[in-house]
Amino acid sequence: MDFSKRSLRGYALFISITLFAVNSELLMGQQLASSLPPGAGVDALVAPGTSSSQIPAGPTHPDTTATNGTQDIGAQDGDGSLPFPAAVVVQGKDRGTPVKIESTNPQTRVGSLYTLDKDVVITYGDRIIQADHVEYDSDTGDVTATGHLVVSGGPKHEEIHASHGTFNTQTETGTFYDVTGSIGLRLAPGRPRVNTVVSGLAAANPTRAVYDNGNPFLFTGRIVVKKGPDEYDVIDGSVTSCQLPKPDWLLTGGLFSLDGDTAKAKNTIFHLLNVPLLYLPYVTHPVDPNHRQSGLLIPSVGLFSSTKGNSVGEQVYFALNRSMDLTLGSVYYSLRGFSESGSFRYRGLRQNFVTGRFSALQDRGYTPTGGVYTNQGGEDFVVKARYDLAPAQGETPNARLVADVEYLSSYVYREAFTENFNQAVSTDILSTLYGVKNFDGYSASLRADRYEGLKPLAQTQAQVAAGDPVQNSQLTIFHIPELMFTSVDHRLGATPFLWSMDSSVGGLKRTQPLFTTGGVGRFDVHPEIAVPFSFEGVHVRAAVGVRETVYTKSRQTNGVAQGAMAESSSSLNRTDVEAEVDIRGPVLERTFDSPLLERVFGSEVKHTIEPSATYRFVGGINDFSHILRFDDVDVASNTNDLEYGVTQRLFLHPKKPRPCKLAEMADSTDADDAPDDEPNGKPAPPKCSTREFFSWRVGQKAFFNQSFGGALQNGRRNILDTTLNFSGIAFLTGPRSVSPVISRLRVRPNEVFDLEWNFDYDTVQGRFTSNNVFADAHRGNLFGGFSYAKLNAPGRFETDGLPSATTDFNQLRVLLGYGMPTKEGLSVAANAGIDAKLGSLQYGSLETSYNWNCCGLSVEYRKYELGSVRNENAYRFNFTLANIGTAGNLRRAERLF
Repeated sequence: MDFSKRSLRGYALFISITLFAVNSELLMGQQLASSLPPGAGVDALVAPGTSSSQIPAGPTHPDTTATNGTQDIGAQDGDGSLPFPAAVVVQGKDRGTPVKIESTNPQTRVGSLYTLDKDVVITYGDRIIQADHVEYDSDTGDVTATGHLVVSGGPKHEEIHASHGTFNTQTETGTFYDVTGSIGLRLAPGRPRVNTVVSGLAAANPTRAVYDNGNPFLFTGRIVVKKGPDEYDVIDGSVTSCQLPKPDWLLTGGLFSLDGDTAKAKNTIFHLLNVPLLYLPYVTHPVDPNHRQSGLLIPSVGLFSSTKGNSVGEQVYFALNRSMDLTLGSVYYSLRGFSESGSFRYRGLRQNFVTGRFSALQDRGYTPTGGVYTNQGGEDFVVKARYDLAPAQGETPNARLVADVEYLSSYVYREAFTENFNQAVSTDILSTLYGVKNFDGYSASLRADRYEGLKPLAQTQAQVAAGDPVQNSQLTIFHIPELMFTSVDHRLGATPFLWSMDSSVGGLKRTQPLFTTGGVGRFDVHPEIAVPFSFEGVHVRAAVGVRETVYTKSRQTNGVAQGAMAESSSSLNRTDVEAEVDIRGPVLERTFDSPLLERVFGSEVKHTIEPSATYRFVGGINDFSHILRFDDVDVASNTNDLEYGVTQRLFLHPKKPRPCKLAEMADSTDADDAPDDEPNGKPAPPKCSTREFFSWRVGQKAFFNQSFGGALQNGRRNILDTTLNFSGIAFLTGPRSVSPVISRLRVRPNEVFDLEWNFDYDTVQGRFTSNNVFADAHRGNLFGGFSYAKLNAPGRFETDGLPSATTDFNQLRVLLGYGMPTKEGLSVAANAGIDAKLGSLQYGSLETSYNWNCCGLSVEYRKYELGSVRNENAYRFNFTLANIGTAGNLRRAERLF
């Protein structure tokens, strides 16, 4: 065929216009006006069933062109309608959030009215409208949709499925019919969009839907009226938080009003496991999981306890504001009476917080074995708080106020009623208030504290011979208050010397049976000068210091029986001179890379040996027996000793770096573990390199001054600064040249298993003074733990000058379990505490639970044997409904898993 130049130009123009129209969806200049605020953009949004890149281009019209503003798009057909490409971004009268319209079939337009058919998708901001047929007015924003209508998106991941409805993109209002919807239910990252919710509360593919929060909100309705961006009226519908298609619980009602935070309704029916269970004249249900509201909590009902009986309780919750809340409640025990409890929480800026809790019981009386009436009631009150003082602009907080205060009226009350075994057997209470400011390597603080503990009363020879039980009494020590100033090492001018100082001044008081001090003032200052140096791989730190301590009162010894205490009004001035040399030898190391080790450990093994020695001399403390005892400052004594030891370590180093697991990253010692960027610019996962597999520290002290300057008293347990800092286990009852050997071993072959074995072995007496083993294992749903603790050391009675009484403590703890709190299906766990010396069970529990998709049942049997105070068998349970609450008396913090 012969073409003229004019026809060739026309043919070229035709091809250009066609290509321009096919690619028009990439031209962001064609936008549709909207009054909506700027959204998230259309690139992050995907049409249902396919991505935007998968949408068929569809047929195109040879005369179609795209412009913006109010101009026509191409030349209209004779009937006033215009077919145009399957996907286009257009703009109406006003500029605003762009609106993208897509469909499989060609779209037509008459004025500002667009008609779209088959797989229609309208994207505006962070929302998407999908339907089989849509009529859309670009000027008003009105949308009329029929056939599989879906409206989704928004900051709360809202999604509405309906048979048909109307919607306005500018006001975000509309009416939908035959609706199933969700709030907080989103797609798993990286997965294509599917129809996750369909009419009748069924899911086409529920495994692809994930919860945006722990309590999503799902609803159905004959009619749903959308009154604003996050306000709905659900007519003749239901609400739930359970996974579909068969929710464990459901609320049905004539009208639910949703305001973005809460759903409210009147005259509703609560269904449990598809059974109508409860009529509720008025109910509210949270839509936003971060929103809290005041109200009554689910009543607590307890099963039988051998010492408390049955129980029933109720709590009321007050959401005071967005930063604080208050819970108050009461429980009635059929055998004991009423117990009250409460908690307060506040969270402020930075790390500021206040928490408080209290509990109390008015005991009607308990008759233990022997038929003796005992009142075990009492009160327990705890407050913890922190306030960071505002720093200068751009600085981090360096000053804070802290409180950790507890008042307990009776140890028996805590032992008899707490559900935590470790707390039940604890006899120590410490309350502290302090403020601290750090600056330029210095720290200034002001504190006041109160220590309270149980101390065995002294027994006479006749009582010991008769085997009478030991009676306890309270020991109380106060710091009221104390000002402290400390510093880290600072360079002394241009010299290699470093200086540091610890100092304090404050008031002290001690109260115990048969002895009470008045207010005692104490001033203590401890400056030190040190010089570090190295040679041939040996690191040395030599230091000299002095210590001056002034007491306004002292301890009277003349005319007082051994072990007894009496206060003297005479002041006391204690001065000492100190010298210390710390030597760290060169680290010996060797790397083993045999094929056998490579197969066993998956890497080569590095073995290191680190020897160390510390010589310490203190002289000038010749009046130790006259010093009143309040804390570790007062147990300083003369000493001339040498501490020596060696630490061995095994490190695993893979020959080929591999991705590092989270548990291994904390153990990694290689500076090259920092992730490098991949070629695409994204951070590469950290490479796991060298990590510690095994460490073992063995040490001992040799004493050249076996009387410690006269501080040592034969036949008594002696606690001195030099022994306390070494082992923590008292072993001095007479002169000796060496301390027990201490061993601290830890093995961590992988992130699944952890083992520690620590012991003190007394070579003089040929026995273990302490022996502790701790093991922990967890893999998947399986977990377990084991601990063994033995103490065979001088007891507290020796402090009072009585015949030697050894503390013989021998305890076993075992924990085994399968499952976790969020696991669906069956979980079971058991633990036990055994007194190996007596061969008796101190406590034990067996707990089993079964979780459905949004509800769970847990049942526990627990037993306590704590002497005459508590011998209890108890059954506890809870039944939990997601986003509703928990019924029962098994609290989350007391569960085994």
